Amino acid sequence: MHTDLGTYADLHADATAVLSRWTATSPAAAAHRDRTLELLAAGPVALGRSHRPGHVTASALVLDPTGARVLLCLHGKFRRWVQLGGHCEPGDRTLAAAALREATEESGIAGLVVDPVPIDVDIHPVSCQGGSLHYDVRFAVLAPAGATERVSDESEALGWFPPDRLPEPLADATAQLVAPALAALARRADS
Repeated sequence: MHTDLGTYADLHADATAVLSRWTATSPAAAAHRDRTLELLAAGPVALGRSHRPGHVTASALVLDPTGARVLLCLHGKFRRWVQLGGHCEPGDRTLAAAALREATEESGIAGLVVDPVPIDVDIHPVSCQGGSLHYDVRFAVLAPAGATERVSDESEALGWFPPDRLPEPLADATAQLVAPALAALARRADS
């Protein structure tokens, strides 16, 4: 599949700028940020899913307004509970906008608000293109009060869970999102 690289030019510029100035939330996130910046040196091609060495994705840990619950999906393909997210699309102009689009599509919730500062970066193997890597930039997304989720085609189920009682089986790097997401919520409340 050939991708028009010009369609990812704005997103590439945003991803490079955001990650270059981001203060990582953990030593692992710092190492993954640095590796993601190395991937982005390949240019806009690093954002398209056809880039076999790996591609940047965007995901979101959705919180209720109080931080008492997080929304997770039971992923249809790998049958684990995980945050919402996925591939960047040509129309995405920023990584935060890509995470917000994915969260909205996968949750069915209108009125979500993304915190534009990443909360984590994780690199993990995926089956795209016969085997590749996702360089996943993660964001905190806040749901409006009274939000009702709707399961999309990509999930088996959606569920709200207390941050200290996440469901099993849980995807490997999902639990590490809780603390930085709650910190992002607290920063918003203070501002």
